[in-house]
Amino acid sequence: MNYDVRTMEENDYDEVYNLWTTIHGFAMRSVDDSRAGVKRFLDRNPGLSVVAVSGDKIVGSILVGHDGRHGSFYHVCVKEEYRKHGIGKAMVTEAMHRLKDEGINKIQLVAFSGNQVGNSFWHAEGWSEREDYNTYDFVLNDENIIAFNK
Repeated sequence: MNYDVRTMEENDYDEVYNLWTTIHGFAMRSVDDSRAGVKRFLDRNPGLSVVAVSGDKIVGSILVGHDGRHGSFYHVCVKEEYRKHGIGKAMVTEAMHRLKDEGINKIQLVAFSGNQVGNSFWHAEGWSEREDYNTYDFVLNDENIIAFNK
């Protein structure tokens, strides 16, 4: 299977958003994952997010950012029929190199506990599941509603 990994651009939004809607168990937020929200994220983290392209179709994506200390991966996904061809690994490797070039030494991500496919991938890639701390959220914008794909 032929594919390329390249920088995600603002004009990729529609195709990436449509990809996200096809991923079972995927969660999106109404404000953060809107066109304006993704543009804000890309502008804050220029050149870090990646997409995988096969032919003329985007088949994978990762939103990549950092706070100066830790890198973060968001919305890591590969279209179902393109999985098991190394696309996820290639995107993750490229994103890791980009963060390392920014001087970032550690990356974190969230994988929902019910996401068996994602959790299996991260374990297989040698990522460590943290069990020594709790994660907390505090909602600042009640309009930023999270919805899970079925």
